[in-house]
Amino acid sequence: MKNTWRPFMAGALCMGVFLGGAEVVGAAKASFNDVPASHWAKASIEGAVAKGYFKGYADGTFRPQAHITRAEFAVLLSRISSNVVENDSSTFADIAGHWGRSGIEQSIGMGFLTPSDYSGGFKPDEALTRREMAKWMASGLAARNEGFKQALSDTKDTLVPVAEYYKGGLNPSDYSYLSVVLGTGLMTGYLDGTFGPSQPTTRAEVAVILSRYQQVQLKEASDYQDLEEMREVGLTGTNLLSATPHVYTKSYETERVSSFDKFANKPYPMLYNRGTMTIHRMIVVDAVSKTESKNLYGKMFMSSDLTVRVVDDHYNVFLEATVIPHDNTSLTNGAFPDSTLYNFTKGRGFESKTARQYGLTLLPVSDHFIKTGFFKKDVARTFWFHNHLNKDRNASVNGSHMGRLGNGTLTSWAIPMSK
Repeated sequence: MKNTWRPFMAGALCMGVFLGGAEVVGAAKASFNDVPASHWAKASIEGAVAKGYFKGYADGTFRPQAHITRAEFAVLLSRISSNVVENDSSTFADIAGHWGRSGIEQSIGMGFLTPSDYSGGFKPDEALTRREMAKWMASGLAARNEGFKQALSDTKDTLVPVAEYYKGGLNPSDYSYLSVVLGTGLMTGYLDGTFGPSQPTTRAEVAVILSRYQQVQLKEASDYQDLEEMREVGLTGTNLLSATPHVYTKSYETERVSSFDKFANKPYPMLYNRGTMTIHRMIVVDAVSKTESKNLYGKMFMSSDLTVRVVDDHYNVFLEATVIPHDNTSLTNGAFPDSTLYNFTKGRGFESKTARQYGLTLLPVSDHFIKTGFFKKDVARTFWFHNHLNKDRNASVNGSHMGRLGNGTLTSWAIPMSK
């Protein structure tokens, strides 16, 4: 039978956390000779030390680049979390007698750790990876809050804005956990677009993330715009409704709402019998400039060398499609926009350094009559291309032409009068 109880109040934890058997100095000290004023995590390190979550070493160092172990992070989470602890018999044989056993077991009871993930033993002194960190924190949020639990479900098939999504190194089972930590700002990727799921974590990184987690655990999943967009993409294939004031309109002469998910992933014939096209995703970016956008997804596509315009009265839209040409001659990069039936799919190729960093396959930029060999007969090609979406309500009817496909599939949207 399980019992539930809440951990000691945070004030009782300021005695400090003894991590990994290090020789330590008093928790009150918050200045270290290896954490200069210019250090990116200085404020978070000093805050974590002041609260007793970390201690420095006897030589006056903090060692910000030292790796955090599984045991250390489990103990830290058990200290800062206000999750209910459910006691049961689940534990690991290899933590018997370990200094962190109590905190590890509390983390299991709080929902951070899943024992079945470590069937070969917990190995408490092994360096924690960023993948583990993301999963533990997302799981802890889901154990505490139904909204975050639903967010994990909604993002199982989403587009994750990290380079490993297309380049490899990310498991599908990672998608939802990374979505939650990226969408809430708990964790971020590196400058090259990678997340580094297998990379170890450091004391400095953990100091910063702990302060973030304390705030996120008090909020709702719906408080985070980036997470809401990733949830919508996971459920429907687009972030249209969460990123813009648009709503879906009803199909022509029917009462059926023509949402994007009713159109996505359904092949349709292109004009002039040039091939078959399937739209998978449509990502809307509210860009301020080529290097600044209001959406987390913007960083996958936008950079200073972006070859398409950013204009105030339009959103930048990036679409992912698969095309299977019917011949080797009629479908070229330049002819592509005139080969599709629907307004929102009449896009063009684009280039940007960021898109390449994230491993996106792009429709090449070319003149109408240039044949690059990008399209080949009967060869399925999946790629991204670009379009614009109007922000003006009076010109905001977008989507398909008002006609029916053979399977009755349509999608269209507009900004309502009230907005």
